[in-house]
Amino acid sequence: MMYTFPNKLRNLAIVFMVVGLIGLTYGFLSAPSTIEEAKAIVAANHGEGHGTSHETSGTSESQGEDSSHASTSSHAEDAHPTADHQEQVAASHNGTSHGESHDAEHDEHVFHQLSNKPWAALYVAAFFFFMISLGVLAFYAIQRAAQAGWSPVLFRVMEGITAYLLPGGVIVIVILLLSGMHFNHLFIWMDPEVVAHDKLIAGKVGFLNLPFFLIRAVIFLSGWTLYRYFSRKFSLAQDTASDISNHKKNFRISAAFLVFYIVTESIMSWDWIMSIDPHWFSTLFGWYVFASMFVSGITAIALITIYLKSKGYLEFVNDSHIHDLGKFMFGISVFWTYLWFSQFMLIWYSNIPEEVTYFITRIEDYNLPFFGMLVMNFIFPLLILMNSDYKRINYFIVMAGIVILLGHYMDVFNMIMPSAVGDQWFIGAAEIGGFLFFLGLFIFIVFKEMTKAPLLAKGDPYMGESERFHY
Repeated sequence: MMYTFPNKLRNLAIVFMVVGLIGLTYGFLSAPSTIEEAKAIVAANHGEGHGTSHETSGTSESQGEDSSHASTSSHAEDAHPTADHQEQVAASHNGTSHGESHDAEHDEHVFHQLSNKPWAALYVAAFFFFMISLGVLAFYAIQRAAQAGWSPVLFRVMEGITAYLLPGGVIVIVILLLSGMHFNHLFIWMDPEVVAHDKLIAGKVGFLNLPFFLIRAVIFLSGWTLYRYFSRKFSLAQDTASDISNHKKNFRISAAFLVFYIVTESIMSWDWIMSIDPHWFSTLFGWYVFASMFVSGITAIALITIYLKSKGYLEFVNDSHIHDLGKFMFGISVFWTYLWFSQFMLIWYSNIPEEVTYFITRIEDYNLPFFGMLVMNFIFPLLILMNSDYKRINYFIVMAGIVILLGHYMDVFNMIMPSAVGDQWFIGAAEIGGFLFFLGLFIFIVFKEMTKAPLLAKGDPYMGESERFHY
């Protein structure tokens, strides 16, 4: 059966994109262009009771100074290490007070944070939806390499979702390129002045330099999209083939791709997220990001499958397939929690200042999204999906799935925002607009792709087993 992209869904996707674009435009236009405008915004926010006052920021700065490194909430501190402090002392001997110099630094710091805010909102949304597509691609490759018998009825849904990989990846790389061209200050290591005064970042310049950074990004995206292209090609060819040669080709390239994926995904997480705060690192971070994208991708498969079934498609998908997707959603949510706790506990227990500052910033300045994320990504799925019977009920899968996706959006938000904007955060037009724009783009590309081929990969040798699958 061929899928027809309904006009209502198409129009909804377009509305999301238009509204999202308006929100993003407003976010960029309302960003301060001068330090005086930034001071006025902070003063207005302080008057409204928002915790973004000079005093709060000053506390964060002092914590960063006490830890003898630049905290994740303070790019300005990254850019002004001890050498600058010595210059301030020298200047004070010439009649300039240290307090005035510190205030000027703080004002500039806040200006950069507020200027980063729409860019960070754009980047969070762009990366999140790209991450969903990449997670689905990994899950699809695992099913192919494992020659799973239950999942072939879902292959066309997975192939549709992975269609977003190339346009979504290109958008992310464009944002990275614009960062390298100094349109924003998301990646402080891209600023030569910061590198010149920061010994720690200077020691990483062999890896963290713009040409090598962009080359890696292009290699990663090229490898992922090439696998997606050839796997899709072999899958479609198998529908009309007289033998299973295309299936065997898919098996071989999927096994090879998984090796490439596990290496490149880890490096990608270091490059695209962890390097936003180049003073902090975690050896678990690659696995942590993988778990987030994996469960988000599986959740997207479940939600789109249930939607298509509600519209009369995918009649060959039964409750047992939905049950298995629910089990993966539950299991990977627990896996994500294990990685989160392992990373948090080891760093918190060791109490090394330059490491623990990462979590102090998030607990103090991002208390609600930080702990709210844990509820959404672990406690809620645990309570809903623990029961085996609930995993067969579409309502529970949809409810849990929406919460999981929003929770992992908050996860990406927590990974990026504190390092980019410090405590100058709030959910505004740019954040909502970014989410809506990429949601609309994601829906449009994915469902448009599913109109290009039958929703049943009938040539797969395991299709009969998949259609008869019962748990």
